[in-house]
Amino acid sequence: MKKPLLWIILILSMGLVFGFYRIFRTIFAQNKRTEKVFSFLRNPERHQDWVSPALTRCGDAPFILPSTGMIGFIWGDSFRPGHQHQGIDIFSGANVGETPVYAVYDGYLTRLPEWKSTVIIRIPVDPIRPGRQIWTYYTHMADPSGRSLISDMFPPGTTEKYVSAGSLLGLQGNYSGTPDNPTGVHLHFSIVRDDGQGMFLNELDKRNTIDPSPYFNLPLNITENPDQVPICDQTDTN
Repeated sequence: MKKPLLWIILILSMGLVFGFYRIFRTIFAQNKRTEKVFSFLRNPERHQDWVSPALTRCGDAPFILPSTGMIGFIWGDSFRPGHQHQGIDIFSGANVGETPVYAVYDGYLTRLPEWKSTVIIRIPVDPIRPGRQIWTYYTHMADPSGRSLISDMFPPGTTEKYVSAGSLLGLQGNYSGTPDNPTGVHLHFSIVRDDGQGMFLNELDKRNTIDPSPYFNLPLNITENPDQVPICDQTDTN
């Protein structure tokens, strides 16, 4: 066998090994975090050291945390083949409608007419990369039937309503998008890219979202230690 062919086979083999390694590492990390989430939900009082308070700012992070709870699932987690989590999930351990959700940064809020549990906030100047516009996305703010838990300040059809960091947006719920098929009670938060025409891209595709780690000054992506629950205890309510 000629040497060039041997090199090609070797390179392809190394690529396959590296690919499988990344897959297994992702699955391992996901399982570790899933174990911790269920442990927290079974007994939140036992794991209060895993809880970060709402309105917390970690060091010089541009964003404050949007809700009180355990940051369970993070950006890049994989719940099924071919899917990656687009943001972070914050589990309060409380019942539906008990845990407030706040804006992480100043911006302009939109709630589409059909949105029961979701709002999105346009941030004209990205505090990490000032040359672009970004959007912050908040969802699951409804009960299992789809009864909205979003603040009355933001009825369906709201567009470009200014909100400041720390403004109350609603309450954590467990609406999945399908009536009477609830998720666990939590807030799903993500940072969504702009389409270049002044609108947000589809949040359901991870490629349209941004790693939230630098915005919160926390390890919120898949490459970090899966045994570590992201936590910040530096409270700054401004």
